[in-house]
Amino acid sequence: MRVPASSANLGPGFDALGLALALYNDIAVDESDQVVVSIEGEGADHLDRGAGNVVLRSVRMAFEVAGRAFRGARIHCVNRIPLRRGLGSSAAAWVSGLVGGNALLGEPLDRETLLGLAAQAEGHPDNVTAAMLGGLTVSCSAGERVTGVTLPVPASVKWVVLVPDAESSTREARAVLPEAVSRADAVFNVQRASLLLAALVADRADLLEVAMHDRLHQPYRAKLFPWMERISTAARDAGALGCVLSGAGPSMLAAVRGPSDAVASAMARALAEGGLTGRVLALGVDVTGATWNRG
Repeated sequence: MRVPASSANLGPGFDALGLALALYNDIAVDESDQVVVSIEGEGADHLDRGAGNVVLRSVRMAFEVAGRAFRGARIHCVNRIPLRRGLGSSAAAWVSGLVGGNALLGEPLDRETLLGLAAQAEGHPDNVTAAMLGGLTVSCSAGERVTGVTLPVPASVKWVVLVPDAESSTREARAVLPEAVSRADAVFNVQRASLLLAALVADRADLLEVAMHDRLHQPYRAKLFPWMERISTAARDAGALGCVLSGAGPSMLAAVRGPSDAVASAMARALAEGGLTGRVLALGVDVTGATWNRG
């Protein structure tokens, strides 16, 4: 099966908006009387190959929720999504195991149930919704239920991702956030998240410069990523419509209309000027989400 990377928040849509990106992990899941996990690519040198492997845990979860005994599984992962970079690697792992396990069972669990399980395991719904459904997604948690809607993204907008070599902890990135914010900041983000959705759905890329600003998480996470504002400014000066932290970081996501080379080069230079290394990826939007090869 194939599961896409994802970028959450898109600036103002904290824990609600996600974008599926055309960068994929491929996972094979087969029934077995024992546990066998093999990994290629990202994380191959340190990811758990035993009972703690996230894909294995999510396959087991699907069996338990379906009321079926789990004996084991043979899992092979080809990972291309960078780990601990704010591109949804853990969400992809949870989604792949749940979808793969459900397929082995004959698909007794519907998509809404799988989405709720993945969000519960991940701790927030934005990345798993994008990984599951593809496209631009809006997600909402109501108790254990998660509602997700996927929307089309205009082809006129291109996406550039700067991936620093340095890793980051989502837990640490959440720990720096305040428990409460002002009404003014809440209104600021509600307005911009709404405008962001309207701009993308209406193909009004000219509105993204205003719509992709945020006051709920990025100002606080700047202390973890002091180079963030420099990269965002460099991207915008080079023509980006907006440039934001991808999920909990440290990757940065820029929206571009037209050729993206100048923006990509500017972001890479700004990172290097801060004494850091990384890579820049120009990625399309995945529109299918997690797919299971039934062949």
